[in-house]
Amino acid sequence: MTARLWQTIIVCALLLCWSFPTFADVAVPQLTGRVVDQTGTLSSGDIAALTQKLRDFETRKGSQIAVLIVPTTQPETIEQFSIRVAEAWKIGRKKVDDGAILVVAKNDRHLRIEVGYGIEGALTDVVSRRIIDEIITPKFRTSDFGGGISDGVDRMIRVIDGEPLPTPARSVSMADDWNDLGPAIPFALLGALFLGGILRTILGRLLGSVASGGVLAGVAWLFIGSLGVAAIVGVIGFVLAFIGDIFSTAGPGRGSSRGGSWSGGSSSGGGWSSGSSSSDSGSFSGGGGSFGGGGASGSW
Repeated sequence: MTARLWQTIIVCALLLCWSFPTFADVAVPQLTGRVVDQTGTLSSGDIAALTQKLRDFETRKGSQIAVLIVPTTQPETIEQFSIRVAEAWKIGRKKVDDGAILVVAKNDRHLRIEVGYGIEGALTDVVSRRIIDEIITPKFRTSDFGGGISDGVDRMIRVIDGEPLPTPARSVSMADDWNDLGPAIPFALLGALFLGGILRTILGRLLGSVASGGVLAGVAWLFIGSLGVAAIVGVIGFVLAFIGDIFSTAGPGRGSSRGGSWSGGSSSGGGWSSGSSSSDSGSFSGGGGSFGGGGASGSW
């Protein structure tokens, strides 16, 4: 074999090696929240608003919707890429299969709505295509990506709302319960202090503390809608009301110590509040839903 032939073989081998990464499939991004933007297209405010909207919808309806923005899906088509995302993320409830994913490939100028088996009767291929063509892409053409995605998600939510689905559990996930618990802790502290003092005077220490915990739990359930959070708030309210009554009977020296203790409790409450935000902070996960390629694609 001549030296020239060897050189040709080596050059071809190097070219093949360099070309393999070019044609490798785009990796499926990790599911870190209801909105995953790998392009920096959406502002933090856009992401927070979308996340809260999708979280509220899941709490009320049970269905899960996720949004993914990537630079490109090449060398795959957006249909091939989005079904891989759906299979990896498993958006929607297991055996209900009521998940949907809005995938946007910004540099390719392509997008797709991927629909789970359980809501294909409502969010049909035709309906999905109309949402893309009539609502999302007109705003994308004016570079209003946040508005297009938000309006598209709104329409998807309205369509899925018309589909009869199993009633969701009051608390969608333990992670969301912890997120909701943050703002509830200062409420429990203040409620136990003021309401507890009134009810203890009327009903006595034990019954007044029980009544305080029950009232606080009921208010938390009404405004937050989570049985887990309501139970925790009720227990906190009872304990603090009961302890507060004991401290209120202590002498001046004990009273001074109590003041320092309450100050520390308020600081802890603030810590919980800072940990709670409208973003998922990595707490969101798919519920095990299945997809079969239903949905529609479009471009702008």
